[in-house]
Amino acid sequence: MSRPPAPPRHLDGGTRRLERGMGDWARRRLPGWLADLVMFTLKQGWAALFGGLLLVAILATKAVWQPSWALARYDFLVLFALSTQVLFLWARLETWEEAKVIALFHLTGTAMEFFKVQAGSWSYPEAGVLKIMGVPLFSGFMYASIGSYIARVARIFEMRFAPYPPFWMTVLLACAIYVNFFAHHFLPDIRLVLFAATLILYARTRVWFYVGTRPLWMPLPLTAFLVALMVWVAENIGTVTGTWAYPGQHWTQMVSFSKMGSWYLLLFVAFVTVTLVMRDFLYREPQHPPRRDLPHAGEELRA
Repeated sequence: MSRPPAPPRHLDGGTRRLERGMGDWARRRLPGWLADLVMFTLKQGWAALFGGLLLVAILATKAVWQPSWALARYDFLVLFALSTQVLFLWARLETWEEAKVIALFHLTGTAMEFFKVQAGSWSYPEAGVLKIMGVPLFSGFMYASIGSYIARVARIFEMRFAPYPPFWMTVLLACAIYVNFFAHHFLPDIRLVLFAATLILYARTRVWFYVGTRPLWMPLPLTAFLVALMVWVAENIGTVTGTWAYPGQHWTQMVSFSKMGSWYLLLFVAFVTVTLVMRDFLYREPQHPPRRDLPHAGEELRA
């Protein structure tokens, strides 16, 4: 039976002290199981802070913005997202390693946006100066928020992944998923094959994490599905506010469940993107002598 690596000891600084202080506060006042549940919820919200702030900005601007204002709503969202990213780095809410992940996912997401908007998959109906080929530049930050969440949640929950598949296979699958988002407009859509590939490749991979001191785990494919569900909810917020629109969809209608499948696949691209930049962080050996019966995080990567 797979057992977790010992919790890492390289987390640092004021952010880590704040997270530990929140946990100590909850455990002093609540029963053990309830304290863990509260801390799990708070940590998830803390990890998704960038994306959460962006959604709040989308909702708030939709409620108050006037077409007569000098600054377009889309342009404000670009400035808001950029300022938030700078603030996170200045306040050390994100590390520079995490910023690299966010920048890489921002670029890959923006490239997909250019193609998909031109292909008619969705559109951005409002005007804006900071808009290229019909794509407002804040859209890249929506993808970046996914990368930010994955990088932050891995650090905040002290995650390790064991047993991890051969690294080259994970990169190959991520590339196939990303290419299919473009190629299915011209070639047969192979997403069903890709769904099966994620289950086969990651079937044994457990996401080990710590809410308190006790290690917990969840199958990686299930984790990806639950995150995709959260992103699908965010998609509905985007369409209800008219920030983007899918062809033939009225703003009162829910986004198609097929979009959840798209996000499920895209999350594996995001996950591998994180590992490309932060392999030392995600798979580093514990700093202290490990128990012999615990798998060493990263030994599959070295194989």
